[in-house]
Amino acid sequence: MASHSSGASANPYSEAGVDTAAGDLAVELMKSAVRRTHGPEVLGGVGGFAGLFDASALRAYDKPLLATSTDGVGTKVAIAQAIDKHDTIGLDLVGMVVDDIVVVGAKPLFMTDYIACGRVFPERIADIVRGIAAGCAETGTALVGGETAEHPGLLGPNDYDVAGAATGVVDAGRVLGAERVQAGDVVLALASSGLHSNGYSLVRHIVAGAGISYGDRAPDLGSRATTWGEALLEPTRLYTAPLLRLITQMGDRVHALSHVTGGGIAANLARVLPYGTWVDVDRSTWSPSPVFRVLADLGHLDLTATEGTWNLGIGFLAVVSASKAEAAASALAHEGIATWQVGVVNDSPLPEGEFEQGAKGVDGGAVRLVGTYK
Repeated sequence: MASHSSGASANPYSEAGVDTAAGDLAVELMKSAVRRTHGPEVLGGVGGFAGLFDASALRAYDKPLLATSTDGVGTKVAIAQAIDKHDTIGLDLVGMVVDDIVVVGAKPLFMTDYIACGRVFPERIADIVRGIAAGCAETGTALVGGETAEHPGLLGPNDYDVAGAATGVVDAGRVLGAERVQAGDVVLALASSGLHSNGYSLVRHIVAGAGISYGDRAPDLGSRATTWGEALLEPTRLYTAPLLRLITQMGDRVHALSHVTGGGIAANLARVLPYGTWVDVDRSTWSPSPVFRVLADLGHLDLTATEGTWNLGIGFLAVVSASKAEAAASALAHEGIATWQVGVVNDSPLPEGEFEQGAKGVDGGAVRLVGTYK
């Protein structure tokens, strides 16, 4: 495994603000958590220049395709820094990166991370990486490499940012996506655990405008957390393992998946629909959780105005054969994920109204949200 390091250990470097000894201590503190993500496919240990992963198992695939994704957590880290709580940000990172890979039906293989900070505080870095390792273990992903870089003068002593990249594999004949979607397919919504990791610039703007401190008590957010900061750090739900089990169980009846991240529900669903199809997502099928309602009220916003920013209670969408929709929803509920039908894929002429047509450069289907939230 590539080590988390802070650079060379010369005295002039320390005088410039880079504490290499702190970086080494951080590696020691995180070692055991990282090793727990390693199966026999991971070669070598912590400290190498590059992580090694035995890809012999790919021979079992007819035509193995590697799937890759990279992302960060965004400005959610500012809240972690504000309340000095760093043990969940790593889970968010895995959610943002690994859960993108399962969208095409791929099984994650390995992940690497990168942490840039103004100053290495060993226990803080270890907390972040322990969270990443926990997320990797939950999703069946080996954490094979990482880097911690001190950037004094560029970042403040307590500032940091995190990013990661992951690689997975799927057989060419089993790739999920718009090509499999048919008219009459049912769109299932999978409940989110809260805000996940998108829209935090708006969250922080609303909280600051309302004069709220992250240490203030938050009895109305519907969370077990006692303060605003803790509630807003609710970790991203990880969907990879349950969805891979669903795909195995349902076979080719699962046609497409969509990870609801930046851009909201409509834009992300439109990306995985074929051009010429459309879906009305029925708002009346669910009630956004209190965190969304409270924040919208504080920001003097209607919930519909936030639909392009927040997930509003839906973390993933699954497009499945109508004959298996009920069984799929039941299987996911058994996994602890509330799942319900929000729409049906249509290929009739597009009705009048404002639709999201494709997104992120994808010339996909059209989606709009209709009705009123419960």
